[in-house]
Amino acid sequence: MDWTSAQLRSLVELTRRGTITAVAEALGYTPGGVSQQIAALEKATGTELLRRVGRRVELTDAGATLALHAERILTTEAEAVEALERTRNEISGTLRIGLFATAAAEILPPALRQVRERHPGVTVRSRDMDVDEVYDAVAGGTVDLALGLDYPDVPIPRDPSLRVTELSRERFSLAVPCGAMPGRKKISLADAGGLGWILPSAGSYYGRAVLTACRRAGFEPQVLHEVTDTAATLALIEAGVGVSVVTDLMLRLRPSCLDVLELRETMERHIVVVCRSFAEHRPTLAALVDVLARTAREGHPPSRTAARPSKTPT
Repeated sequence: MDWTSAQLRSLVELTRRGTITAVAEALGYTPGGVSQQIAALEKATGTELLRRVGRRVELTDAGATLALHAERILTTEAEAVEALERTRNEISGTLRIGLFATAAAEILPPALRQVRERHPGVTVRSRDMDVDEVYDAVAGGTVDLALGLDYPDVPIPRDPSLRVTELSRERFSLAVPCGAMPGRKKISLADAGGLGWILPSAGSYYGRAVLTACRRAGFEPQVLHEVTDTAATLALIEAGVGVSVVTDLMLRLRPSCLDVLELRETMERHIVVVCRSFAEHRPTLAALVDVLARTAREGHPPSRTAARPSKTPT
């Protein structure tokens, strides 16, 4: 059959995501571009793969059958690339990495500088995406590897086809408006039980992790503002409309005037790198993972003051 990997991947992603629009967002195409890929695949196979149901589309029986085999074809193709690279033992080529906003701003830039210095033959293409979507993106082959987050209270489901490697750990503190808790430097979560909170959706891993920690401390947080963007959360705290938990990496995203209080409880998030299990020993991918791990462990000083910690005595 005269088809391409891009066409097969569009079909596979459609089975995962359900709509042309969602596939376009995942693959970085326009919806029209995805439709063209599917249409070309139908022409190559001489078979109708999609049917319209109202405003939606769904796979025909032939489409579902081909999608199942397409996933295997794409996996075999990726395994072949990895095997060839290992025989050459070369660190070169292009890698696609998915990452969430904080990592894109604070981890990727210094990592790319190291890649240029250590491995000039490697080209890295990055894509900013929702942190909870990076695992599916790696599993589906949309990206070769991704930076993600794992929370001890709400761990990522472990897919045997994926390798999840911890790069570093961050401990959460409580960020409150300036002067909201005078005389405090250290606090328990329960002490903030009566305050208004700024949190992401309870359907996200992060939201569930914070809710779990608060419930363990004996209270249900009153969520006044449901916000996913970290910079927006910091701005709202600075404006005095609520509190939230933060890490040092999160604080570097936006210069803010707020008080940062140490939590008595240990509440952490782990920065992880995710790749497909068969690809973890691919020389080029392993080299990039090593650079990312080094960057995450060593950190790097922020170029600006991100927050004003509380200066009041205990």
